[in-house]
Amino acid sequence: MPPCRAARSFVAILALLAGLTVAVSTYAANGTVTVFAAASLKNALDNIVKAYDAATGGTIVVSYAASSALAKQIEQDAPADIFISADLDWMDYLAKRNLIKPESRLDLLGNRIVLIAPSDRLPATPLTLAPNAPLLSALGGGRLAMADVAAVPAGKYGKAALENLGIWESVKDHVAQAENVRAALALVARGEAPLGIVYATDVRAEPGVTVVATFPDSSHPPIIYPAAIVAKSTNPDAASFFAHLHTRQAAAFFEKEGFTVLP
Repeated sequence: MPPCRAARSFVAILALLAGLTVAVSTYAANGTVTVFAAASLKNALDNIVKAYDAATGGTIVVSYAASSALAKQIEQDAPADIFISADLDWMDYLAKRNLIKPESRLDLLGNRIVLIAPSDRLPATPLTLAPNAPLLSALGGGRLAMADVAAVPAGKYGKAALENLGIWESVKDHVAQAENVRAALALVARGEAPLGIVYATDVRAEPGVTVVATFPDSSHPPIIYPAAIVAKSTNPDAASFFAHLHTRQAAAFFEKEGFTVLP
């Protein structure tokens, strides 16, 4: 993370924590906090919410979808308090429209993208994601499951990696695009696609798939999950849960699912 961004993030956390009247562990939330979060966060965030609600008596409701869809919903005045995107672009989209509280924004997590196959139908020969790799042949006439490559972060990262490796042109007409990364994961798990591109963290949620290759980090932009409080939120409980997302307790759940917790 660039020093200036890290400094801003640190200041933002201090400001949020300063606004809390009691520690999160003893805080009694009175209202429902609505979180809009990227679909890939579901397992980790569900566990964080369950533990937080049990400890505080609060009520956190999470809506999971593609970051693109959630950002558009916020733009259309959907009642969200917190937004966690799977890439910087959709957070920037809201920031440019003054739809998030800029002082709250920070980079929360990192991830990786991988190539997967159904666990009971692995490729006959090992795959290596090197320049000009024969991915089309590996598909064997099937399709490559990906999230929407024009809008959904996982799809955009995947397309960027394939372009960087000189593979995209050979497979672009053989892609099955899904509305979000978990939908792409399901296509492979059900055997409807022989291969797919998802986040490394998604694989932990689905025993029906196996990682067959990992994309080099240098083949795509860094995968960063930024978080922010939505500008129109007036919920006093939102800051409490937002601050909790940066605690050691929350980090343990994120790391258990394979995310990298950013400083």
